[in-house]
Amino acid sequence: MKMNAGVITHKIKESKDFYTGVLGFGVAFENEFYLLLHTPGHEAEISFLLPEHVSQQPLFQPAFQGKGMYLTIEVEDVRSIYAAIKAKGVPIEIDLRQEPWGDHHFAITDPNGVGIDIVQYAAPDTTPDN
Repeated sequence: MKMNAGVITHKIKESKDFYTGVLGFGVAFENEFYLLLHTPGHEAEISFLLPEHVSQQPLFQPAFQGKGMYLTIEVEDVRSIYAAIKAKGVPIEIDLRQEPWGDHHFAITDPNGVGIDIVQYAAPDTTPDN
């Protein structure tokens, strides 16, 4: 089984520019109403669909309203990704931080309002406080 997240949006061009320019995604497929992108290593995909398109059933016509969705992108070196994204001038929504449960992450928002948590997983720090 394979899954990709999809966002119904008028901002297909902005989404393409963001995911390819900021996050290094590639284009897997594109036409006038649909865009399918893949992560740099082809491990996952995300799609964007134009709202109210005649080719789509009613379930897939209403536009996403910009709230209530997030994506997590797991990386091997969160500090370098953070520096690269910050250097591109992308607004950082949650600054780089280390969580007590081990996650080392920061967050940005895509043009559709989707929160993107960029995380490097690690074991929790079990060092006793002195």
